[in-house]
Amino acid sequence: MAQADILFSYLKENYQENEPIFLAEIAVSGMKNVVVRQQLKKLLEGGTIKRFDTGIYYIPKKTFFKSGTALSVDEVIKKKYLVDGENSCGYLSGILFANKLGLTTQVPMVYEVCSNKATTEYRDTQLGNFRVIVRKPYVEVNDQNVVALQFLDLMRDVIDISELEGAVLKERILRYLKAKELQFDTLKPFLKYYPDRIYKNMYEVGVLSGVAT
Repeated sequence: MAQADILFSYLKENYQENEPIFLAEIAVSGMKNVVVRQQLKKLLEGGTIKRFDTGIYYIPKKTFFKSGTALSVDEVIKKKYLVDGENSCGYLSGILFANKLGLTTQVPMVYEVCSNKATTEYRDTQLGNFRVIVRKPYVEVNDQNVVALQFLDLMRDVIDISELEGAVLKERILRYLKAKELQFDTLKPFLKYYPDRIYKNMYEVGVLSGVAT
């Protein structure tokens, strides 16, 4: 069997269609890294796999179109910054997260993430054609605190980025708290890591104690 076929068999066994494949994690028994890169190039040229960005590939899901479907940047960001195996290690923040909660109609031109995988306090980078800002979280992220930290990041900036105000904003935030079963006691241990304005913002929104004030 040709080496390119061996590599593709490995990829099919270990990755789903339209799942990000990072060059750094490919480990084919008996195949050196330089050979892996050479065979990836052959698979690319043959259209068997696609490249999302430098060092990031995927097996395109077949459709009626010859090129297949494109890999979602959300999936790349999730794997690169938000999960470590099956464990949470980061979260989306900024306007993107506020948009998902319906607090703003702004469609951000940049993805903002906080991640344990960040190597610096702040990094402005590119993934494919997308701009991504990566920050270190105030506290190391894990499965137990990821929802709380993501919410507190929102509260830190909510007055600046939310288009909703007053009772409408409070209702939307309280609905999210209820859905995520977040209580003030859950948030309290992390408040000391945040700027003082977070107390003011939470008071103005009406959720300082985790319930309507």
